[in-house]
Amino acid sequence: MPRPGLPKLIATDLDGTLVRSDNTVSAYTHQVLDRVRAAGIPVVGATGRGPRLTELTRNDIRAADFLVMAGGGWVVDQTDPIGPVVLRDERLRSEVLTELLATLEAEVGPLIVMVEAADGHEAPLWGDFDPSWPYPDRFEARSRTECLSTDVIKAFARTTDHDVDVLLATARRIISPKVASLTQAGLGYIEISPPGVDKGTGLDVVTQALGVDPAEVLVFGDMPNDLPMFEWAGWGRVAVANAHPTVRALADEVTLRNDDDGVAIFLDQLLSR
Repeated sequence: MPRPGLPKLIATDLDGTLVRSDNTVSAYTHQVLDRVRAAGIPVVGATGRGPRLTELTRNDIRAADFLVMAGGGWVVDQTDPIGPVVLRDERLRSEVLTELLATLEAEVGPLIVMVEAADGHEAPLWGDFDPSWPYPDRFEARSRTECLSTDVIKAFARTTDHDVDVLLATARRIISPKVASLTQAGLGYIEISPPGVDKGTGLDVVTQALGVDPAEVLVFGDMPNDLPMFEWAGWGRVAVANAHPTVRALADEVTLRNDDDGVAIFLDQLLSR
């Protein structure tokens, strides 16, 4: 058990928060997270990355006892000595996504769409080719019909003439949260997940497994997809200095930028009190 005055669980976003702009995590950050675990505090990586990027995620947050992936739709317990156990696996039904995209396109015009359907190691996203997508090596061009032929972990959509925050606001206005969860994670796309799926509900799966109250959880983040876990966690909500304005507004504290190891510095100071 952690000593009095410390949270009983720490969860952090990865890209833009723990991971630096050059896609690396410093040795210092890994060392501090090891100290967190040694203090008796479970560590959770909470990321928008899907299960196809599990190995990359494990490398970026080696101290993680649990992974909350796909924005909360895929939750993995890594503490079982026999091997990782999937605690949550949510999928968005193909017919729901088909109708949702038609509704959104009727409002904003043609969309560039990709879907995350496969959970195998480094499986590609499928969909419309987009030269602006930063990970072309993990993408496979497929028709909309093919993309909508199966249930998906998550879908991505954007237009060339809408700012992502404007598109997100529009989508939330016309699409009920009972149909799908909508957010954005800084990639220029809105992200479409099954209803009830977000980082807050994903972390709730973890805390129920551990018997930890959300009021005892400290979280770190930078983008709107982190807002649900900021609203859910009660011990503390910390934004990195490079965070989206909506995240900074909800944060209790702001630490240094991801490129300056802001999460590790905050935790180092916390453990040293």
